[in-house]
Amino acid sequence: MKKLQQNRNGKKLEAITPECLIVGIDIAKEKQWARFVDYRGLEQSKALEFYNNKTGFEIIVASMESICKMCGFSKVIVGMEPTGHYWKPLANYLIMQGITVVMVNPYHVKKSKELDDNSPTKSDKKDALTIAKLVKDGRYYEVYMPNNVFGELRVLSTARFSLMKRHNALKNTIHAVLDEYFPELETVFKHPVRGKASLQLLKSCPFPAHILELGEEGVLCEIKKAVKKTVGRKKAKQLVETAKTSIGVNYGLAAAKLKLGLMVEELELLIKQLEQVEANMAKAMTETGFGEIVLSIQGIGVISAASLFGEIGDPLRFDDPRQIGRLAGYGLVEDSSGKSKSGTVISKRGRKHLRCVLYQMALVMVATNSEMKKLYAYLKTRRNNPLKKKQALVVISKKIITIIYHLIKKKVSYRAEDVLGEFRRNQIEQAA
Repeated sequence: MKKLQQNRNGKKLEAITPECLIVGIDIAKEKQWARFVDYRGLEQSKALEFYNNKTGFEIIVASMESICKMCGFSKVIVGMEPTGHYWKPLANYLIMQGITVVMVNPYHVKKSKELDDNSPTKSDKKDALTIAKLVKDGRYYEVYMPNNVFGELRVLSTARFSLMKRHNALKNTIHAVLDEYFPELETVFKHPVRGKASLQLLKSCPFPAHILELGEEGVLCEIKKAVKKTVGRKKAKQLVETAKTSIGVNYGLAAAKLKLGLMVEELELLIKQLEQVEANMAKAMTETGFGEIVLSIQGIGVISAASLFGEIGDPLRFDDPRQIGRLAGYGLVEDSSGKSKSGTVISKRGRKHLRCVLYQMALVMVATNSEMKKLYAYLKTRRNNPLKKKQALVVISKKIITIIYHLIKKKVSYRAEDVLGEFRRNQIEQAA
């Protein structure tokens, strides 16, 4: 991996030639600052402030063309920080104009800005010059703005994460209300915010007082509005008996019922929206041309596979699966000095949602995929350097990346006998 990284860094430095104008841009919501340097880091023009709109974009492009003509530059590389989402319109506009756009790590900008003046002073104008000099030193990475079906998957994946976050937060809030007013409900419905019957009751008669007022027949009638067969009189009777001995509070019932009803309506809307997003993700997954290959892997479903491609884009743009691991923040780091040496941990400097998708995949695969199950058990119990559960799941996640990448690269379906090499199989057999 180190050699691969050195080769990539060498190619970046080769792109910085005397004929190259380097532009560092500090991104903000309304106004941006641009600084212009050559391959040695010497400024070629005064700093430029421009607005984050079409007119401002035209001004910066015109300024770059003017400097190139005046100073004899034949190409331009624009560097910027990925500040929130504000960088995307400008980056997209410049790319459409045929201008190379690269990104610098915000952490590098923060650590490097004191090198010139030994001052912690921060300003957009100063940061723009720091960005330009980082690009000059080859400390940047190429911009990837997914298009076609991978662009669709990126947006759908982001939308699903947002909906899931709101969905889970809302469920927790509903549980908090139930814990206060009817804590025993979970003894009747194991998951009160999942089933159709329980959701119907949360809207119509959520608390003990309401249940006792309706009685067994009334509760049964409410249940039948949502389901026909799965829940019946036995459940209604159990609910009434539980309500009689409830320790839930009895103040503010009308307001609490209104609050709970609104939250349940919102939850049902979120569930419907999630279904729509996931249906579109499944459709987009088939359009990638990789769906049949990836879904041949036991333990990987359509939504998890679609989420993965939404995060990484086209997997064939990578030269090595380890690059995807670095994109996820799976690079290993350690902190050692003198006789002090820490354990090795992952850097987490990468796409958080990608790590989340891979972690969920790993959890499912160690339970359903026999090869991953064997590898997971071996990693936790091996004689030398046994791993903790989460550490082993990280290894499984990286293995999943490797498997998916090579299957797509070779255009072949999953074969269980090819997953673990001979060396690894011997290790697992000897440890058994």
